[in-house]
Amino acid sequence: MQDATRSPHFDKVIHANSHTVVHLNCKRFDKSPYFDKWATEATIFGIYNTRLYPVSFGEDVIRHYWKLRGGIMLYDVPEKPISIKGPDAIRLLERALTRRISDLKVWKARYAVACTPQGGIIMDGVVIRLAEDHFWYIQANGAFEHWLNLLSDGMDVTVSDPQSRVLQVQGPKALEFLERACPGQMPEKFGYFNAGLFSFNGMEAVVSRTGFTGEMGIEIYGNPANDPSKFWDYIMEVGQAFDLEMGAGGSMTLRRVEAGILDYDMDINPGTTPFDAGLAALVEFDQPNFVGREALLKADRRPRLFGLTCATGIPRVGTVVLEADAPVARMTIGDWSPTLEKGIGYVLFDQPEHQEGPWVGRRLQIRTPDGVTHDADIVALPFFDPEKNIPRGLAQAPA
Repeated sequence: MQDATRSPHFDKVIHANSHTVVHLNCKRFDKSPYFDKWATEATIFGIYNTRLYPVSFGEDVIRHYWKLRGGIMLYDVPEKPISIKGPDAIRLLERALTRRISDLKVWKARYAVACTPQGGIIMDGVVIRLAEDHFWYIQANGAFEHWLNLLSDGMDVTVSDPQSRVLQVQGPKALEFLERACPGQMPEKFGYFNAGLFSFNGMEAVVSRTGFTGEMGIEIYGNPANDPSKFWDYIMEVGQAFDLEMGAGGSMTLRRVEAGILDYDMDINPGTTPFDAGLAALVEFDQPNFVGREALLKADRRPRLFGLTCATGIPRVGTVVLEADAPVARMTIGDWSPTLEKGIGYVLFDQPEHQEGPWVGRRLQIRTPDGVTHDADIVALPFFDPEKNIPRGLAQAPA
């Protein structure tokens, strides 16, 4: 089953699921502890970190998108926290990641990537410091726990899975929701990329001011000591005052693409360096021991990943980008932007620059599956709000 929602501004069908759908036995995959609260026969699942997650409920994706923009939405996501604890926790993280971790304060968070010895991105995620010698790395898709264990040889550190399933409450009313759910517990300064330990009606959980939507939001890291049914019911009970609904992947994806948020395995992978992806700021060469450092010192530092807009077509995943009818790039992700009212996506070029200069500002073409060629413009990412004022709570997305 596919979700298909027609934009009132564009005579094309928008699919939340654009890939082949198959039946799958979930024996080797993990179901969410909240699975029975939302799964139906209409649910289409994806697999990420060996975890099932909802790609589609057959929902109205555009309606959920506007609720995310104007209120709050709930998402049960397959991100996976990994615990790194012990005297050598910092040493291990600064070996695995390209950023400094030693100066991260307790209950602060930081986005960081890990690289292969060849300089390709092997993982991205958010580090949260829970104590002086205890961190969580909220990883994207992949077996990163094994990689950390391999790098920890000779170190006094324990790498483990805290068995946490993440719920995201995203939208401009997310902090109002948190205050209602955990009255009197909000720190005086609970800013963007802050974290804390909260009690949800007696059930403790770590919460961070982060998310995957470019909106103001929180992530709630489920505690296996809590009864998941009671925890879910409490979230939904508090959420009634906000008309809280659970969304699937479609509305979240629309918003994350607008916000320039990258998805591991789709937009970045071991074939792309942080420089290719425009993540040069995450590579801190004053860190002497991180994996991939020597390769990145020699790497081309010009980016290859940019934004693309198209007023007359949607640049779907894998769509070839053309210049003078010759392929020069491909789309890693693409969809219709309800806010910008045009097709948008990320374009990964074969070469970092055109022979006459940068790609940004150039008009190229895409050819959609129906064989029609459309003009498309190359732009810098993100498509709007480059200062991240929206998730900081300082601005709203353009109407």
